[in-house]
Amino acid sequence: MTDFKKVTDTVSVSPQISKADIDKAAEAGVALIINNRPDGEEGGQPKNADLAAYAAEKDIKWASIPVVGGQLAFESIEMMAMALKDADGPVLAFCRSGTRSCTLWSLAQALTDSMPTPEIVEHAANAGYDVSGMVPTLDHLRQIQHG
Repeated sequence: MTDFKKVTDTVSVSPQISKADIDKAAEAGVALIINNRPDGEEGGQPKNADLAAYAAEKDIKWASIPVVGGQLAFESIEMMAMALKDADGPVLAFCRSGTRSCTLWSLAQALTDSMPTPEIVEHAANAGYDVSGMVPTLDHLRQIQHG
């Protein structure tokens, strides 16, 4: 089973999940799973639709916000921010390694001004991800909110 890395009390990220991981997420009370991985990124990868259907059987909501590595669009950050805002309980976001999901979480926090930049960096680091190189981008996104 995949290791879920806790970013905050309500958000965890992980590498690629399986149906067994969805079972584990259901047991942990996860209300929403966010898939940040496009279908077909690598051979043998479970299809988004199959995992989403299985999550629905477990009463877990599903969001697909696929991001191709290195091609992060502003729209994806907005979609992540909306999904996190609308979640009615704990969230698990996943991609190939967990890095894209943590990066998207970080950018969404800055865009919505939900958390100061140093806290975003600290939470990501505590989960095992270094987003310190994104500080200028995080600060810029925060400024967008304050016009």
